[in-house]
Amino acid sequence: MDIKAVKHLRRFKDIVKTLFKYGFDDVVERLDFPGKELLRKIHKVHPEMSTWERMRHTLEDLGPTFIKFGQLMSLRPDLIPNPLVLELRKLQDEVAPVDYEAIRRVVEKNLSRPLAEIFSSFEEKPLAAASLAQVHQAVLRDGGQMVAVKIQRPKIRPVIETDLYILELIAGQLHERTEWGQIYDLPNLVQEVKKSLFRELDFTREARHMKIFANTLTETGEVYIPRLYEEVITPQVLTMELVQGTKLRDLKVDAVADRELLAKRGLRLTVKQILEDGFFHADPHPGNLIILDDNVICLLDWGMVGRLTRRTRYDLIDMINAVVDRDSEKILSILLNMTQVDGSIVPRGMEREILDIVDIYHSLPIQELNIGQLLLDISTMLRENRLKVPADLAIMIKALITAEGTARQLYPQLNVVEEAKPYVRKLALERWKPETIWRELRRNISGLLTFQKELPLQLSQIIGKIDRGELSIRFQHENLGGIRSTLENIANRLTLGIIVAALIVASSMIITTGVKPLLFGFPALGIVGYLVSGVLGLWLIYNILRSRKF
Repeated sequence: MDIKAVKHLRRFKDIVKTLFKYGFDDVVERLDFPGKELLRKIHKVHPEMSTWERMRHTLEDLGPTFIKFGQLMSLRPDLIPNPLVLELRKLQDEVAPVDYEAIRRVVEKNLSRPLAEIFSSFEEKPLAAASLAQVHQAVLRDGGQMVAVKIQRPKIRPVIETDLYILELIAGQLHERTEWGQIYDLPNLVQEVKKSLFRELDFTREARHMKIFANTLTETGEVYIPRLYEEVITPQVLTMELVQGTKLRDLKVDAVADRELLAKRGLRLTVKQILEDGFFHADPHPGNLIILDDNVICLLDWGMVGRLTRRTRYDLIDMINAVVDRDSEKILSILLNMTQVDGSIVPRGMEREILDIVDIYHSLPIQELNIGQLLLDISTMLRENRLKVPADLAIMIKALITAEGTARQLYPQLNVVEEAKPYVRKLALERWKPETIWRELRRNISGLLTFQKELPLQLSQIIGKIDRGELSIRFQHENLGGIRSTLENIANRLTLGIIVAALIVASSMIITTGVKPLLFGFPALGIVGYLVSGVLGLWLIYNILRSRKF
């Protein structure tokens, strides 16, 4: 354990105690932590809970960073088992609010003015308090607008930095020492969470997201994005219009007057973001949707978004068409282009698995087809074959599943394919527009010209290194552990065989000399040599027979 880790020893201790508390001894066993054996006495197994429930409670007990880690992982059903995804969605991000005086100091420090100069009124009791921030209702002094002020919890960044450092250490050790740590690529998961968390801690980024979506989504009049107040926005303070409405999660389905219209609007909203804009809300669950008059949908919480390149969106359209045609070879080709290969794969086996998945969905009536679930099944198959799905693509699948599920709760007869068709058609037509083709052609030509210019210099550098004897080739062996072990066994047996042979020869020579002391009329040293060589020879024969390699 390095010096930096020793600095955080108390937090390490809290984490280990919590792991013991919920019965995760096997995880602790694989961690380097001085004194961990002394903490075993607080070990409490909860037999009434499933493993997944114990994992959720562990994260809740460990605080904000771990809660956020769990929530972000719940957006990655391609990476973790579905029962764990369902359990992580229950994570409670409601915590005791920070006292008003501490919040006032954060606001005044960030805005460089007394709070009373900015707001004519400011509610001391928050509307909501979460692990990273809390929201207060206020009225702006300039203009008198009623606003919602999102304020970052004081000193939350150092806490998160410490926890992330410890998470990185734990992930690295589990990756080295467990098979499941390698399968789920824990270090990479922690890095993704780290990036997402630090992005969420910058409220100016969330404000930029809101402005982008306001420009692309509100033209139809079906969607509303709260107005921002730029002069009262900093990395730790976000001020926006206070929207009055009802959260979708609080609506009783039977009380919704036009469930079909609302379901279609909600689904179209997500599909448009994904296919048309390539920039989408990462977690459109019912708690982030407010229903206004005339079934207008207001979206909240823009801290986490996903992005899809135009190339990825074209690949999605191609894959959907290939699914319709049952063209498993084309689906496999598209998937290999979209994913990051990790280790060797067996395409033939994957093609068979793809056909199995496609056949399941081909048998369904079109109105029951769930595009998000289809994509999730494919991404799960990729994970099982050690292929990594890009994070934004995985988050898109989760967003689509959430949108489809919410829409079907409102209106079970909803035909997802019909609602998505206009956007699929529009993207397909855009792809073959002359300007799109010309843009792709220019990009390819530009790349070729750059390559042509750089190639002579790169070749010259390589030849120069060869002339100077500086060229080195690095290689990494994979899966040679078995060969090394076999060679070691051969060498050991050969050495032992030589020793046995030498003992027999030496003992035979001694026997002929008649040297004293004698045993049964023969030199004792020769007899001992025979006995030792006999024992070693029998042991060698036994090992060869037991290994069945002869």
